[in-house]
Amino acid sequence: MDADTGMDAGAGRRERLLLAVVMGGTFMAIMDGFIVNVAVPAVRAGVGASFAQAELTVSGYLLAYGLFLVAGGRLGDLWGHRRLFLAGLALFTAASLACGLAASAPALIAFRLVQALGAALFYPQVLSVLQTAFTGRRQARAFAVFGATIGGASVAGQLLGGLLLHADLFGLSWRPVFLLNVPLGLLLLLGAALTLPPAPRRHGGHSGPGGRGAGLDGAGTLLLAATLLLLLVPLTLGHGAGWPVWSRVMPAAAVPVAALFLRHERALARRGGQAVVDPGLFTRGRFGASSALAVVFFAGNAGLFFLLTLHLQTVLGYGALRAGACFTPLAVMFVLASLLAPRLQERIGTRLLVAGYVLNAAGTLALLAAAVAAGPGPAVLLACLAVIGFGQGLGVGPLFAAALEQVPARLAGAASGVLETAAQLGMALGVTLTGLAFAARHGGTHPADPGALGAFGAGLAVAALLALSALALVPRLLRPAPAPAPGPAPAPGPRR
Repeated sequence: MDADTGMDAGAGRRERLLLAVVMGGTFMAIMDGFIVNVAVPAVRAGVGASFAQAELTVSGYLLAYGLFLVAGGRLGDLWGHRRLFLAGLALFTAASLACGLAASAPALIAFRLVQALGAALFYPQVLSVLQTAFTGRRQARAFAVFGATIGGASVAGQLLGGLLLHADLFGLSWRPVFLLNVPLGLLLLLGAALTLPPAPRRHGGHSGPGGRGAGLDGAGTLLLAATLLLLLVPLTLGHGAGWPVWSRVMPAAAVPVAALFLRHERALARRGGQAVVDPGLFTRGRFGASSALAVVFFAGNAGLFFLLTLHLQTVLGYGALRAGACFTPLAVMFVLASLLAPRLQERIGTRLLVAGYVLNAAGTLALLAAAVAAGPGPAVLLACLAVIGFGQGLGVGPLFAAALEQVPARLAGAASGVLETAAQLGMALGVTLTGLAFAARHGGTHPADPGALGAFGAGLAVAALLALSALALVPRLLRPAPAPAPGPAPAPGPRR
């Protein structure tokens, strides 16, 4: 009995260490998407970057990251999640060091693209590990911690960015924003090497990329990358370029390329090949409904963050640190709700998801009503953000858990990559839509200026519409999950 208790305690410690490592990677990947935003003015001054070059340090990263997520997840299925997590994290850490030492704008942009590639390789493995290494209530708690980490990292990025710029450590200005990743990345590499389970054995007793059927679907990967490129480039760069002709032609061209991609994947699956996105993935359980909800929810989430940052800094004249601090109530309530979600779900079941998205929509609508009335004062703004944060915290962890509940382990990486790509597409769409609404009405910089308040209200109307659209999709997620349809036998590959 004592031996069994000791084994259980040891397994529990290993699980906690494993969770700490992958959540550390999650924190770093999410934080890096926000921490650089506040450093853009300092980067422009430090390396003599043009406005377009400074924007590319942010948008170029997001573009490259979105392009490679699915491929990174699929490579994790084929080569092992441990191997891809370590390789991606090492690349991300090295690129962060290079970004911190960059002497010119082109060099910084290039290293940011490498950094994005590293993040796209290691981040999809996080959800794969949560799905395959945890079960039952422990898995529910792991997804809750994942949701809390996302919320905390989003705001921590803005706060830390402001603090580091304000402190101007060793006179390095913006460089510590990138150099911060180096010690954290090295620590996580050590932890991952000690805690992540080894790659499964392949047929013939060999592990790794060798073996029949183990190769990545090259044609499918290129077609998927082309589809995402045609969608993400206009969303990411079109507004800054003034919406030229190419920004309208590219989304239209994405439709036939996407159709060709789907046709190729179906044909490959029928032959028993390793499709980069299994065609049957969206019919497994609640994965399809969860992916659609992820697009809309993260569009509203990212759009609201972007809009509030614009309003606080452009209209109200807040500094980066003060503007970031305004998000603290949202972050605190997001983390609290995420950690409470598993216990609440045991009591009220699927009504928890409804409550989360109702609160998210209600908080956004209250903020819109205050903006239309007279502009939200600090107390109203912080109260609304607290309600929004609590609602989002109740919804994010259960959303990812529902998406992956019936996905087989052999497809965990690809499914994670698809789900995170859906979120990335949503974020790009949300920032574009709210930014367009804000820019169309922005006529002044003083908080009492009608044009300034009108711009904020117009952007909030878009964010509120997205929040209501996410709520409208929740019933699809609550339907009983259909049993997975039998698909073609998988080609020889890793067994889990």
